[in-house]
Amino acid sequence: MSGQKTVTPDAEGLVASINAVKTRGLPPVHLWNPPFCGDLDMRIARDGTWFYQGTPIGRPGLVKLFSSILKREEGKYFLVTPVEKVGITVDDAPFVAVDFELEGEGVAQTLTFTTHVGDVAAAGAEHPIRVERDPETGEPSPYILIRADLEALIDRKSFYRLVDLCVHEDDWFGVWSGGQFFGVIPSAELP
Repeated sequence: MSGQKTVTPDAEGLVASINAVKTRGLPPVHLWNPPFCGDLDMRIARDGTWFYQGTPIGRPGLVKLFSSILKREEGKYFLVTPVEKVGITVDDAPFVAVDFELEGEGVAQTLTFTTHVGDVAAAGAEHPIRVERDPETGEPSPYILIRADLEALIDRKSFYRLVDLCVHEDDWFGVWSGGQFFGVIPSAELP
């Protein structure tokens, strides 16, 4: 044996690593490429609830801290610090957009979304909205890109408000934001 000690990743170690590199704003996880240390028993449910070892994380500050070091690579999610990278499970999208503010109207309007962990993104070219539909039920799942390949599922109440702002454009029923048109559903499929 080489004498190296195998360390099992845990949430406490991640918190210590994050606190050691505390910066203003979001940490530069896109610059960090540490070795993969294994999977952590952490899961983000579809409703945005974070679980550690099967128990919901009840401290919003801790959830916000973990969300700040979240990274997606090749369709998989990781929590990353300068010295370690651990895999986690994400049921759908890692964030939930819980509200949006409307500024302007029509083609000139901007929709600025806020997530459950405090991220803010104005829908537009850099933060597109997309809607997937369940092939069996037709149920829509709307998303907005928040940052670096990380999306937020737009919650139901916000989606209903969004649909109220939709217009028909080039055979699509959709919404304008930041000078971009985002199709929600083909006009021909509306009842």
